[in-house]
Amino acid sequence: MHIAAVGRALPTHRYEQDELLAAFTAFWTRTHKNPRRVEQLHKAVRVGARHLALPMERYPELDFTEANNAFIEVGTELAAKALSEGLEAAGKKPEDLDALFFATVTGLATPSIDARLVNRLGLRNDIVRVPIFGLGCVAGAAGTARVADYLKAYPDHTAALVCVELCSLTLQQGDLSIPNLIATGLFGDGAAALIATGSTGPKVLASRSRFYPDTERTMGWDIGAEGFKIVLSAGVPKLVHEHLGEDVHAFLAANGLTRKDIDVWVCHPGGPKVIDAYRDALDVTDEDLALTWRCLEQVGNLSSASVLWVLADTLAERDIEPGSYGLLAAMGPGFCAELVLLQW
Repeated sequence: MHIAAVGRALPTHRYEQDELLAAFTAFWTRTHKNPRRVEQLHKAVRVGARHLALPMERYPELDFTEANNAFIEVGTELAAKALSEGLEAAGKKPEDLDALFFATVTGLATPSIDARLVNRLGLRNDIVRVPIFGLGCVAGAAGTARVADYLKAYPDHTAALVCVELCSLTLQQGDLSIPNLIATGLFGDGAAALIATGSTGPKVLASRSRFYPDTERTMGWDIGAEGFKIVLSAGVPKLVHEHLGEDVHAFLAANGLTRKDIDVWVCHPGGPKVIDAYRDALDVTDEDLALTWRCLEQVGNLSSASVLWVLADTLAERDIEPGSYGLLAAMGPGFCAELVLLQW
């Protein structure tokens, strides 16, 4: 499998972090005993601006049904835009697409959003569709690996992975827990689409999945009448510190490589503490993770779409020597990790 292109899309409603913080502070001052704490948590995530699915003033009035309807409407629009951009960049037409993988963890739709793209974009009626729900932040990497698995069986096909996350629509206005206060400052909305073929672009050489036992409550959602309530443990950076370095070492060794052979690091921007944990566990520098840091600052954590966002910047901006190796990595609910070995 070769990665031919990555398309991206953002909602039109963009807000500086200070604008969002002011709105949250004004709203929660009525119930939170320490509004200063909200500011501290939002500043700590080092996000400069985010894009929202809806205008900011719409959110206080949303219930779960309205938020999910917005997810379907806006999510379909962003998915179509990202996929169209990716196909054009890859020199492909919609009818060239043989398989479509779709990942999200921030909304529910049946038929899923990938199905809604068939008529909208003119995809073939025999296209293979694989909707994926629940992998969260790891899905950009895991989805890339599953697309690679598909193309091993059908090397002449063209496949796409579309990730859409509208994290703002999961807002829990009455939840004053630390995880929710962090999430409202960290996560943004956006989409990305990876186009894969058998011939053009960096090649996927191998992948590895890693599940960490007894960590189900580390990250995820509690889904109830009011929608998606964040589950986010402070132990995430610790898990990265404890496991990622060893897992990457074993993965690379199985492919005859070491970390010194990796020239390009494409890592999910989970948050400042998570990125620091990546840096320390992988024995790399902040410069190696510069595009990861920039993604976090410019658009926030886009969950599954984030690592593809970093990959798009890597493809567009890095002058990478042919033959160089890269590692695409993300972690998410499970708790789990996905590693993808690339070669230019």
